[in-house]
Amino acid sequence: MEKSKVYFTDLKTRPNYNLLDKLERLVKRAGIEKIDFSNKFVAIKIHFGEPGNMAFIRPNYAAKMVSIIKSLGGMPFLTDSNTLYTGRRSNAIDHLQSAAENGFTPLTVGCNIIIADGLKGTDYREIGINLKYCKTAKIGAAIADADVLISMSHFKGHEMTGFGGTLKNLGMGCASRGGKLEIHSASQPRIDKENCRSCGLCIKNCSQKAISFDENKKASIDYSKCIGCGQCVAVCQFNGAQVVWNESADTATEKVAEYAYAVIKDKPNFHINFIMDVSPDCDCSPSNDYAIIPNIGIAASFDPVALDKACVDLVNKAPALKGSVLSDNRYREGEDKFTHIHSNTDWRAGLEHGEEIGLGKQDYELILVK
Repeated sequence: MEKSKVYFTDLKTRPNYNLLDKLERLVKRAGIEKIDFSNKFVAIKIHFGEPGNMAFIRPNYAAKMVSIIKSLGGMPFLTDSNTLYTGRRSNAIDHLQSAAENGFTPLTVGCNIIIADGLKGTDYREIGINLKYCKTAKIGAAIADADVLISMSHFKGHEMTGFGGTLKNLGMGCASRGGKLEIHSASQPRIDKENCRSCGLCIKNCSQKAISFDENKKASIDYSKCIGCGQCVAVCQFNGAQVVWNESADTATEKVAEYAYAVIKDKPNFHINFIMDVSPDCDCSPSNDYAIIPNIGIAASFDPVALDKACVDLVNKAPALKGSVLSDNRYREGEDKFTHIHSNTDWRAGLEHGEEIGLGKQDYELILVK
């Protein structure tokens, strides 16, 4: 069986050939020009970074990709979906403001920025996939409606999936808030009575009429009617409707792969991982810890599974940085770095499941682009 091709460039530059030039050469060598972009809506899925976290991909790289896609006739827009937790990116207004604070504006990147699942995280399309865990996937409407999907992912550690790369950026990052609830939890949400403000939004938005006010005018869920869609969590701005966290990390990681499958199903797609500022935790945190390895480079592929596998292998071959979380006495050089940092996770589960469902292959050929 033919190996998937993953193209890689390091961060060495020379006069008149900078990192933006290297990015352009990389994606063209990897075959991005094979995609028909002519008059197509092109979603560039990226993480804008939680304000205070400085490890996100610089907007300069996004601007270069926008320029490349425009030159190929496409109509690109940068996008992400709202977060499930209450924070600076849980609704479109705060999300766009956060993106602007981190340097992502139409002026700096050269295209519009669209929050994929709308103002409150309720704008999504259900895509049928009929896989092990998910029969359908709730994907942000702007991403689901796009003609072409390009992902730009910051490769780093992650508390739930071991590492965060292309599969995480696609599966979790493109899901609506209700979709994120489905990935994180197999159970139904709950109401925190102390946080409930009796605004009634959860009642108004419950498709099953499973929520009503109790005698104290606090929201209450009738679990005989609740289907666990997560809409109450999506619309609540006070953390009154909450996720119940009771599912294994492996199951959630496999669900991420299934959602990633839904995102690129029947759609031209291409993926880029930035293996730099490899922080131990997710970019959703309002801060980032010291990188665990030296900066490595940028990798690209049409195969998201092969791309993530190549990147995790590159990270594990790199030396651990002194002063990082890998400086503790328990870490031994050559040990899997992400498993050491997040010992209750197994990143292999997501890649293995991704391969099983036809998302891609773990067997890859790494091709150097200078």
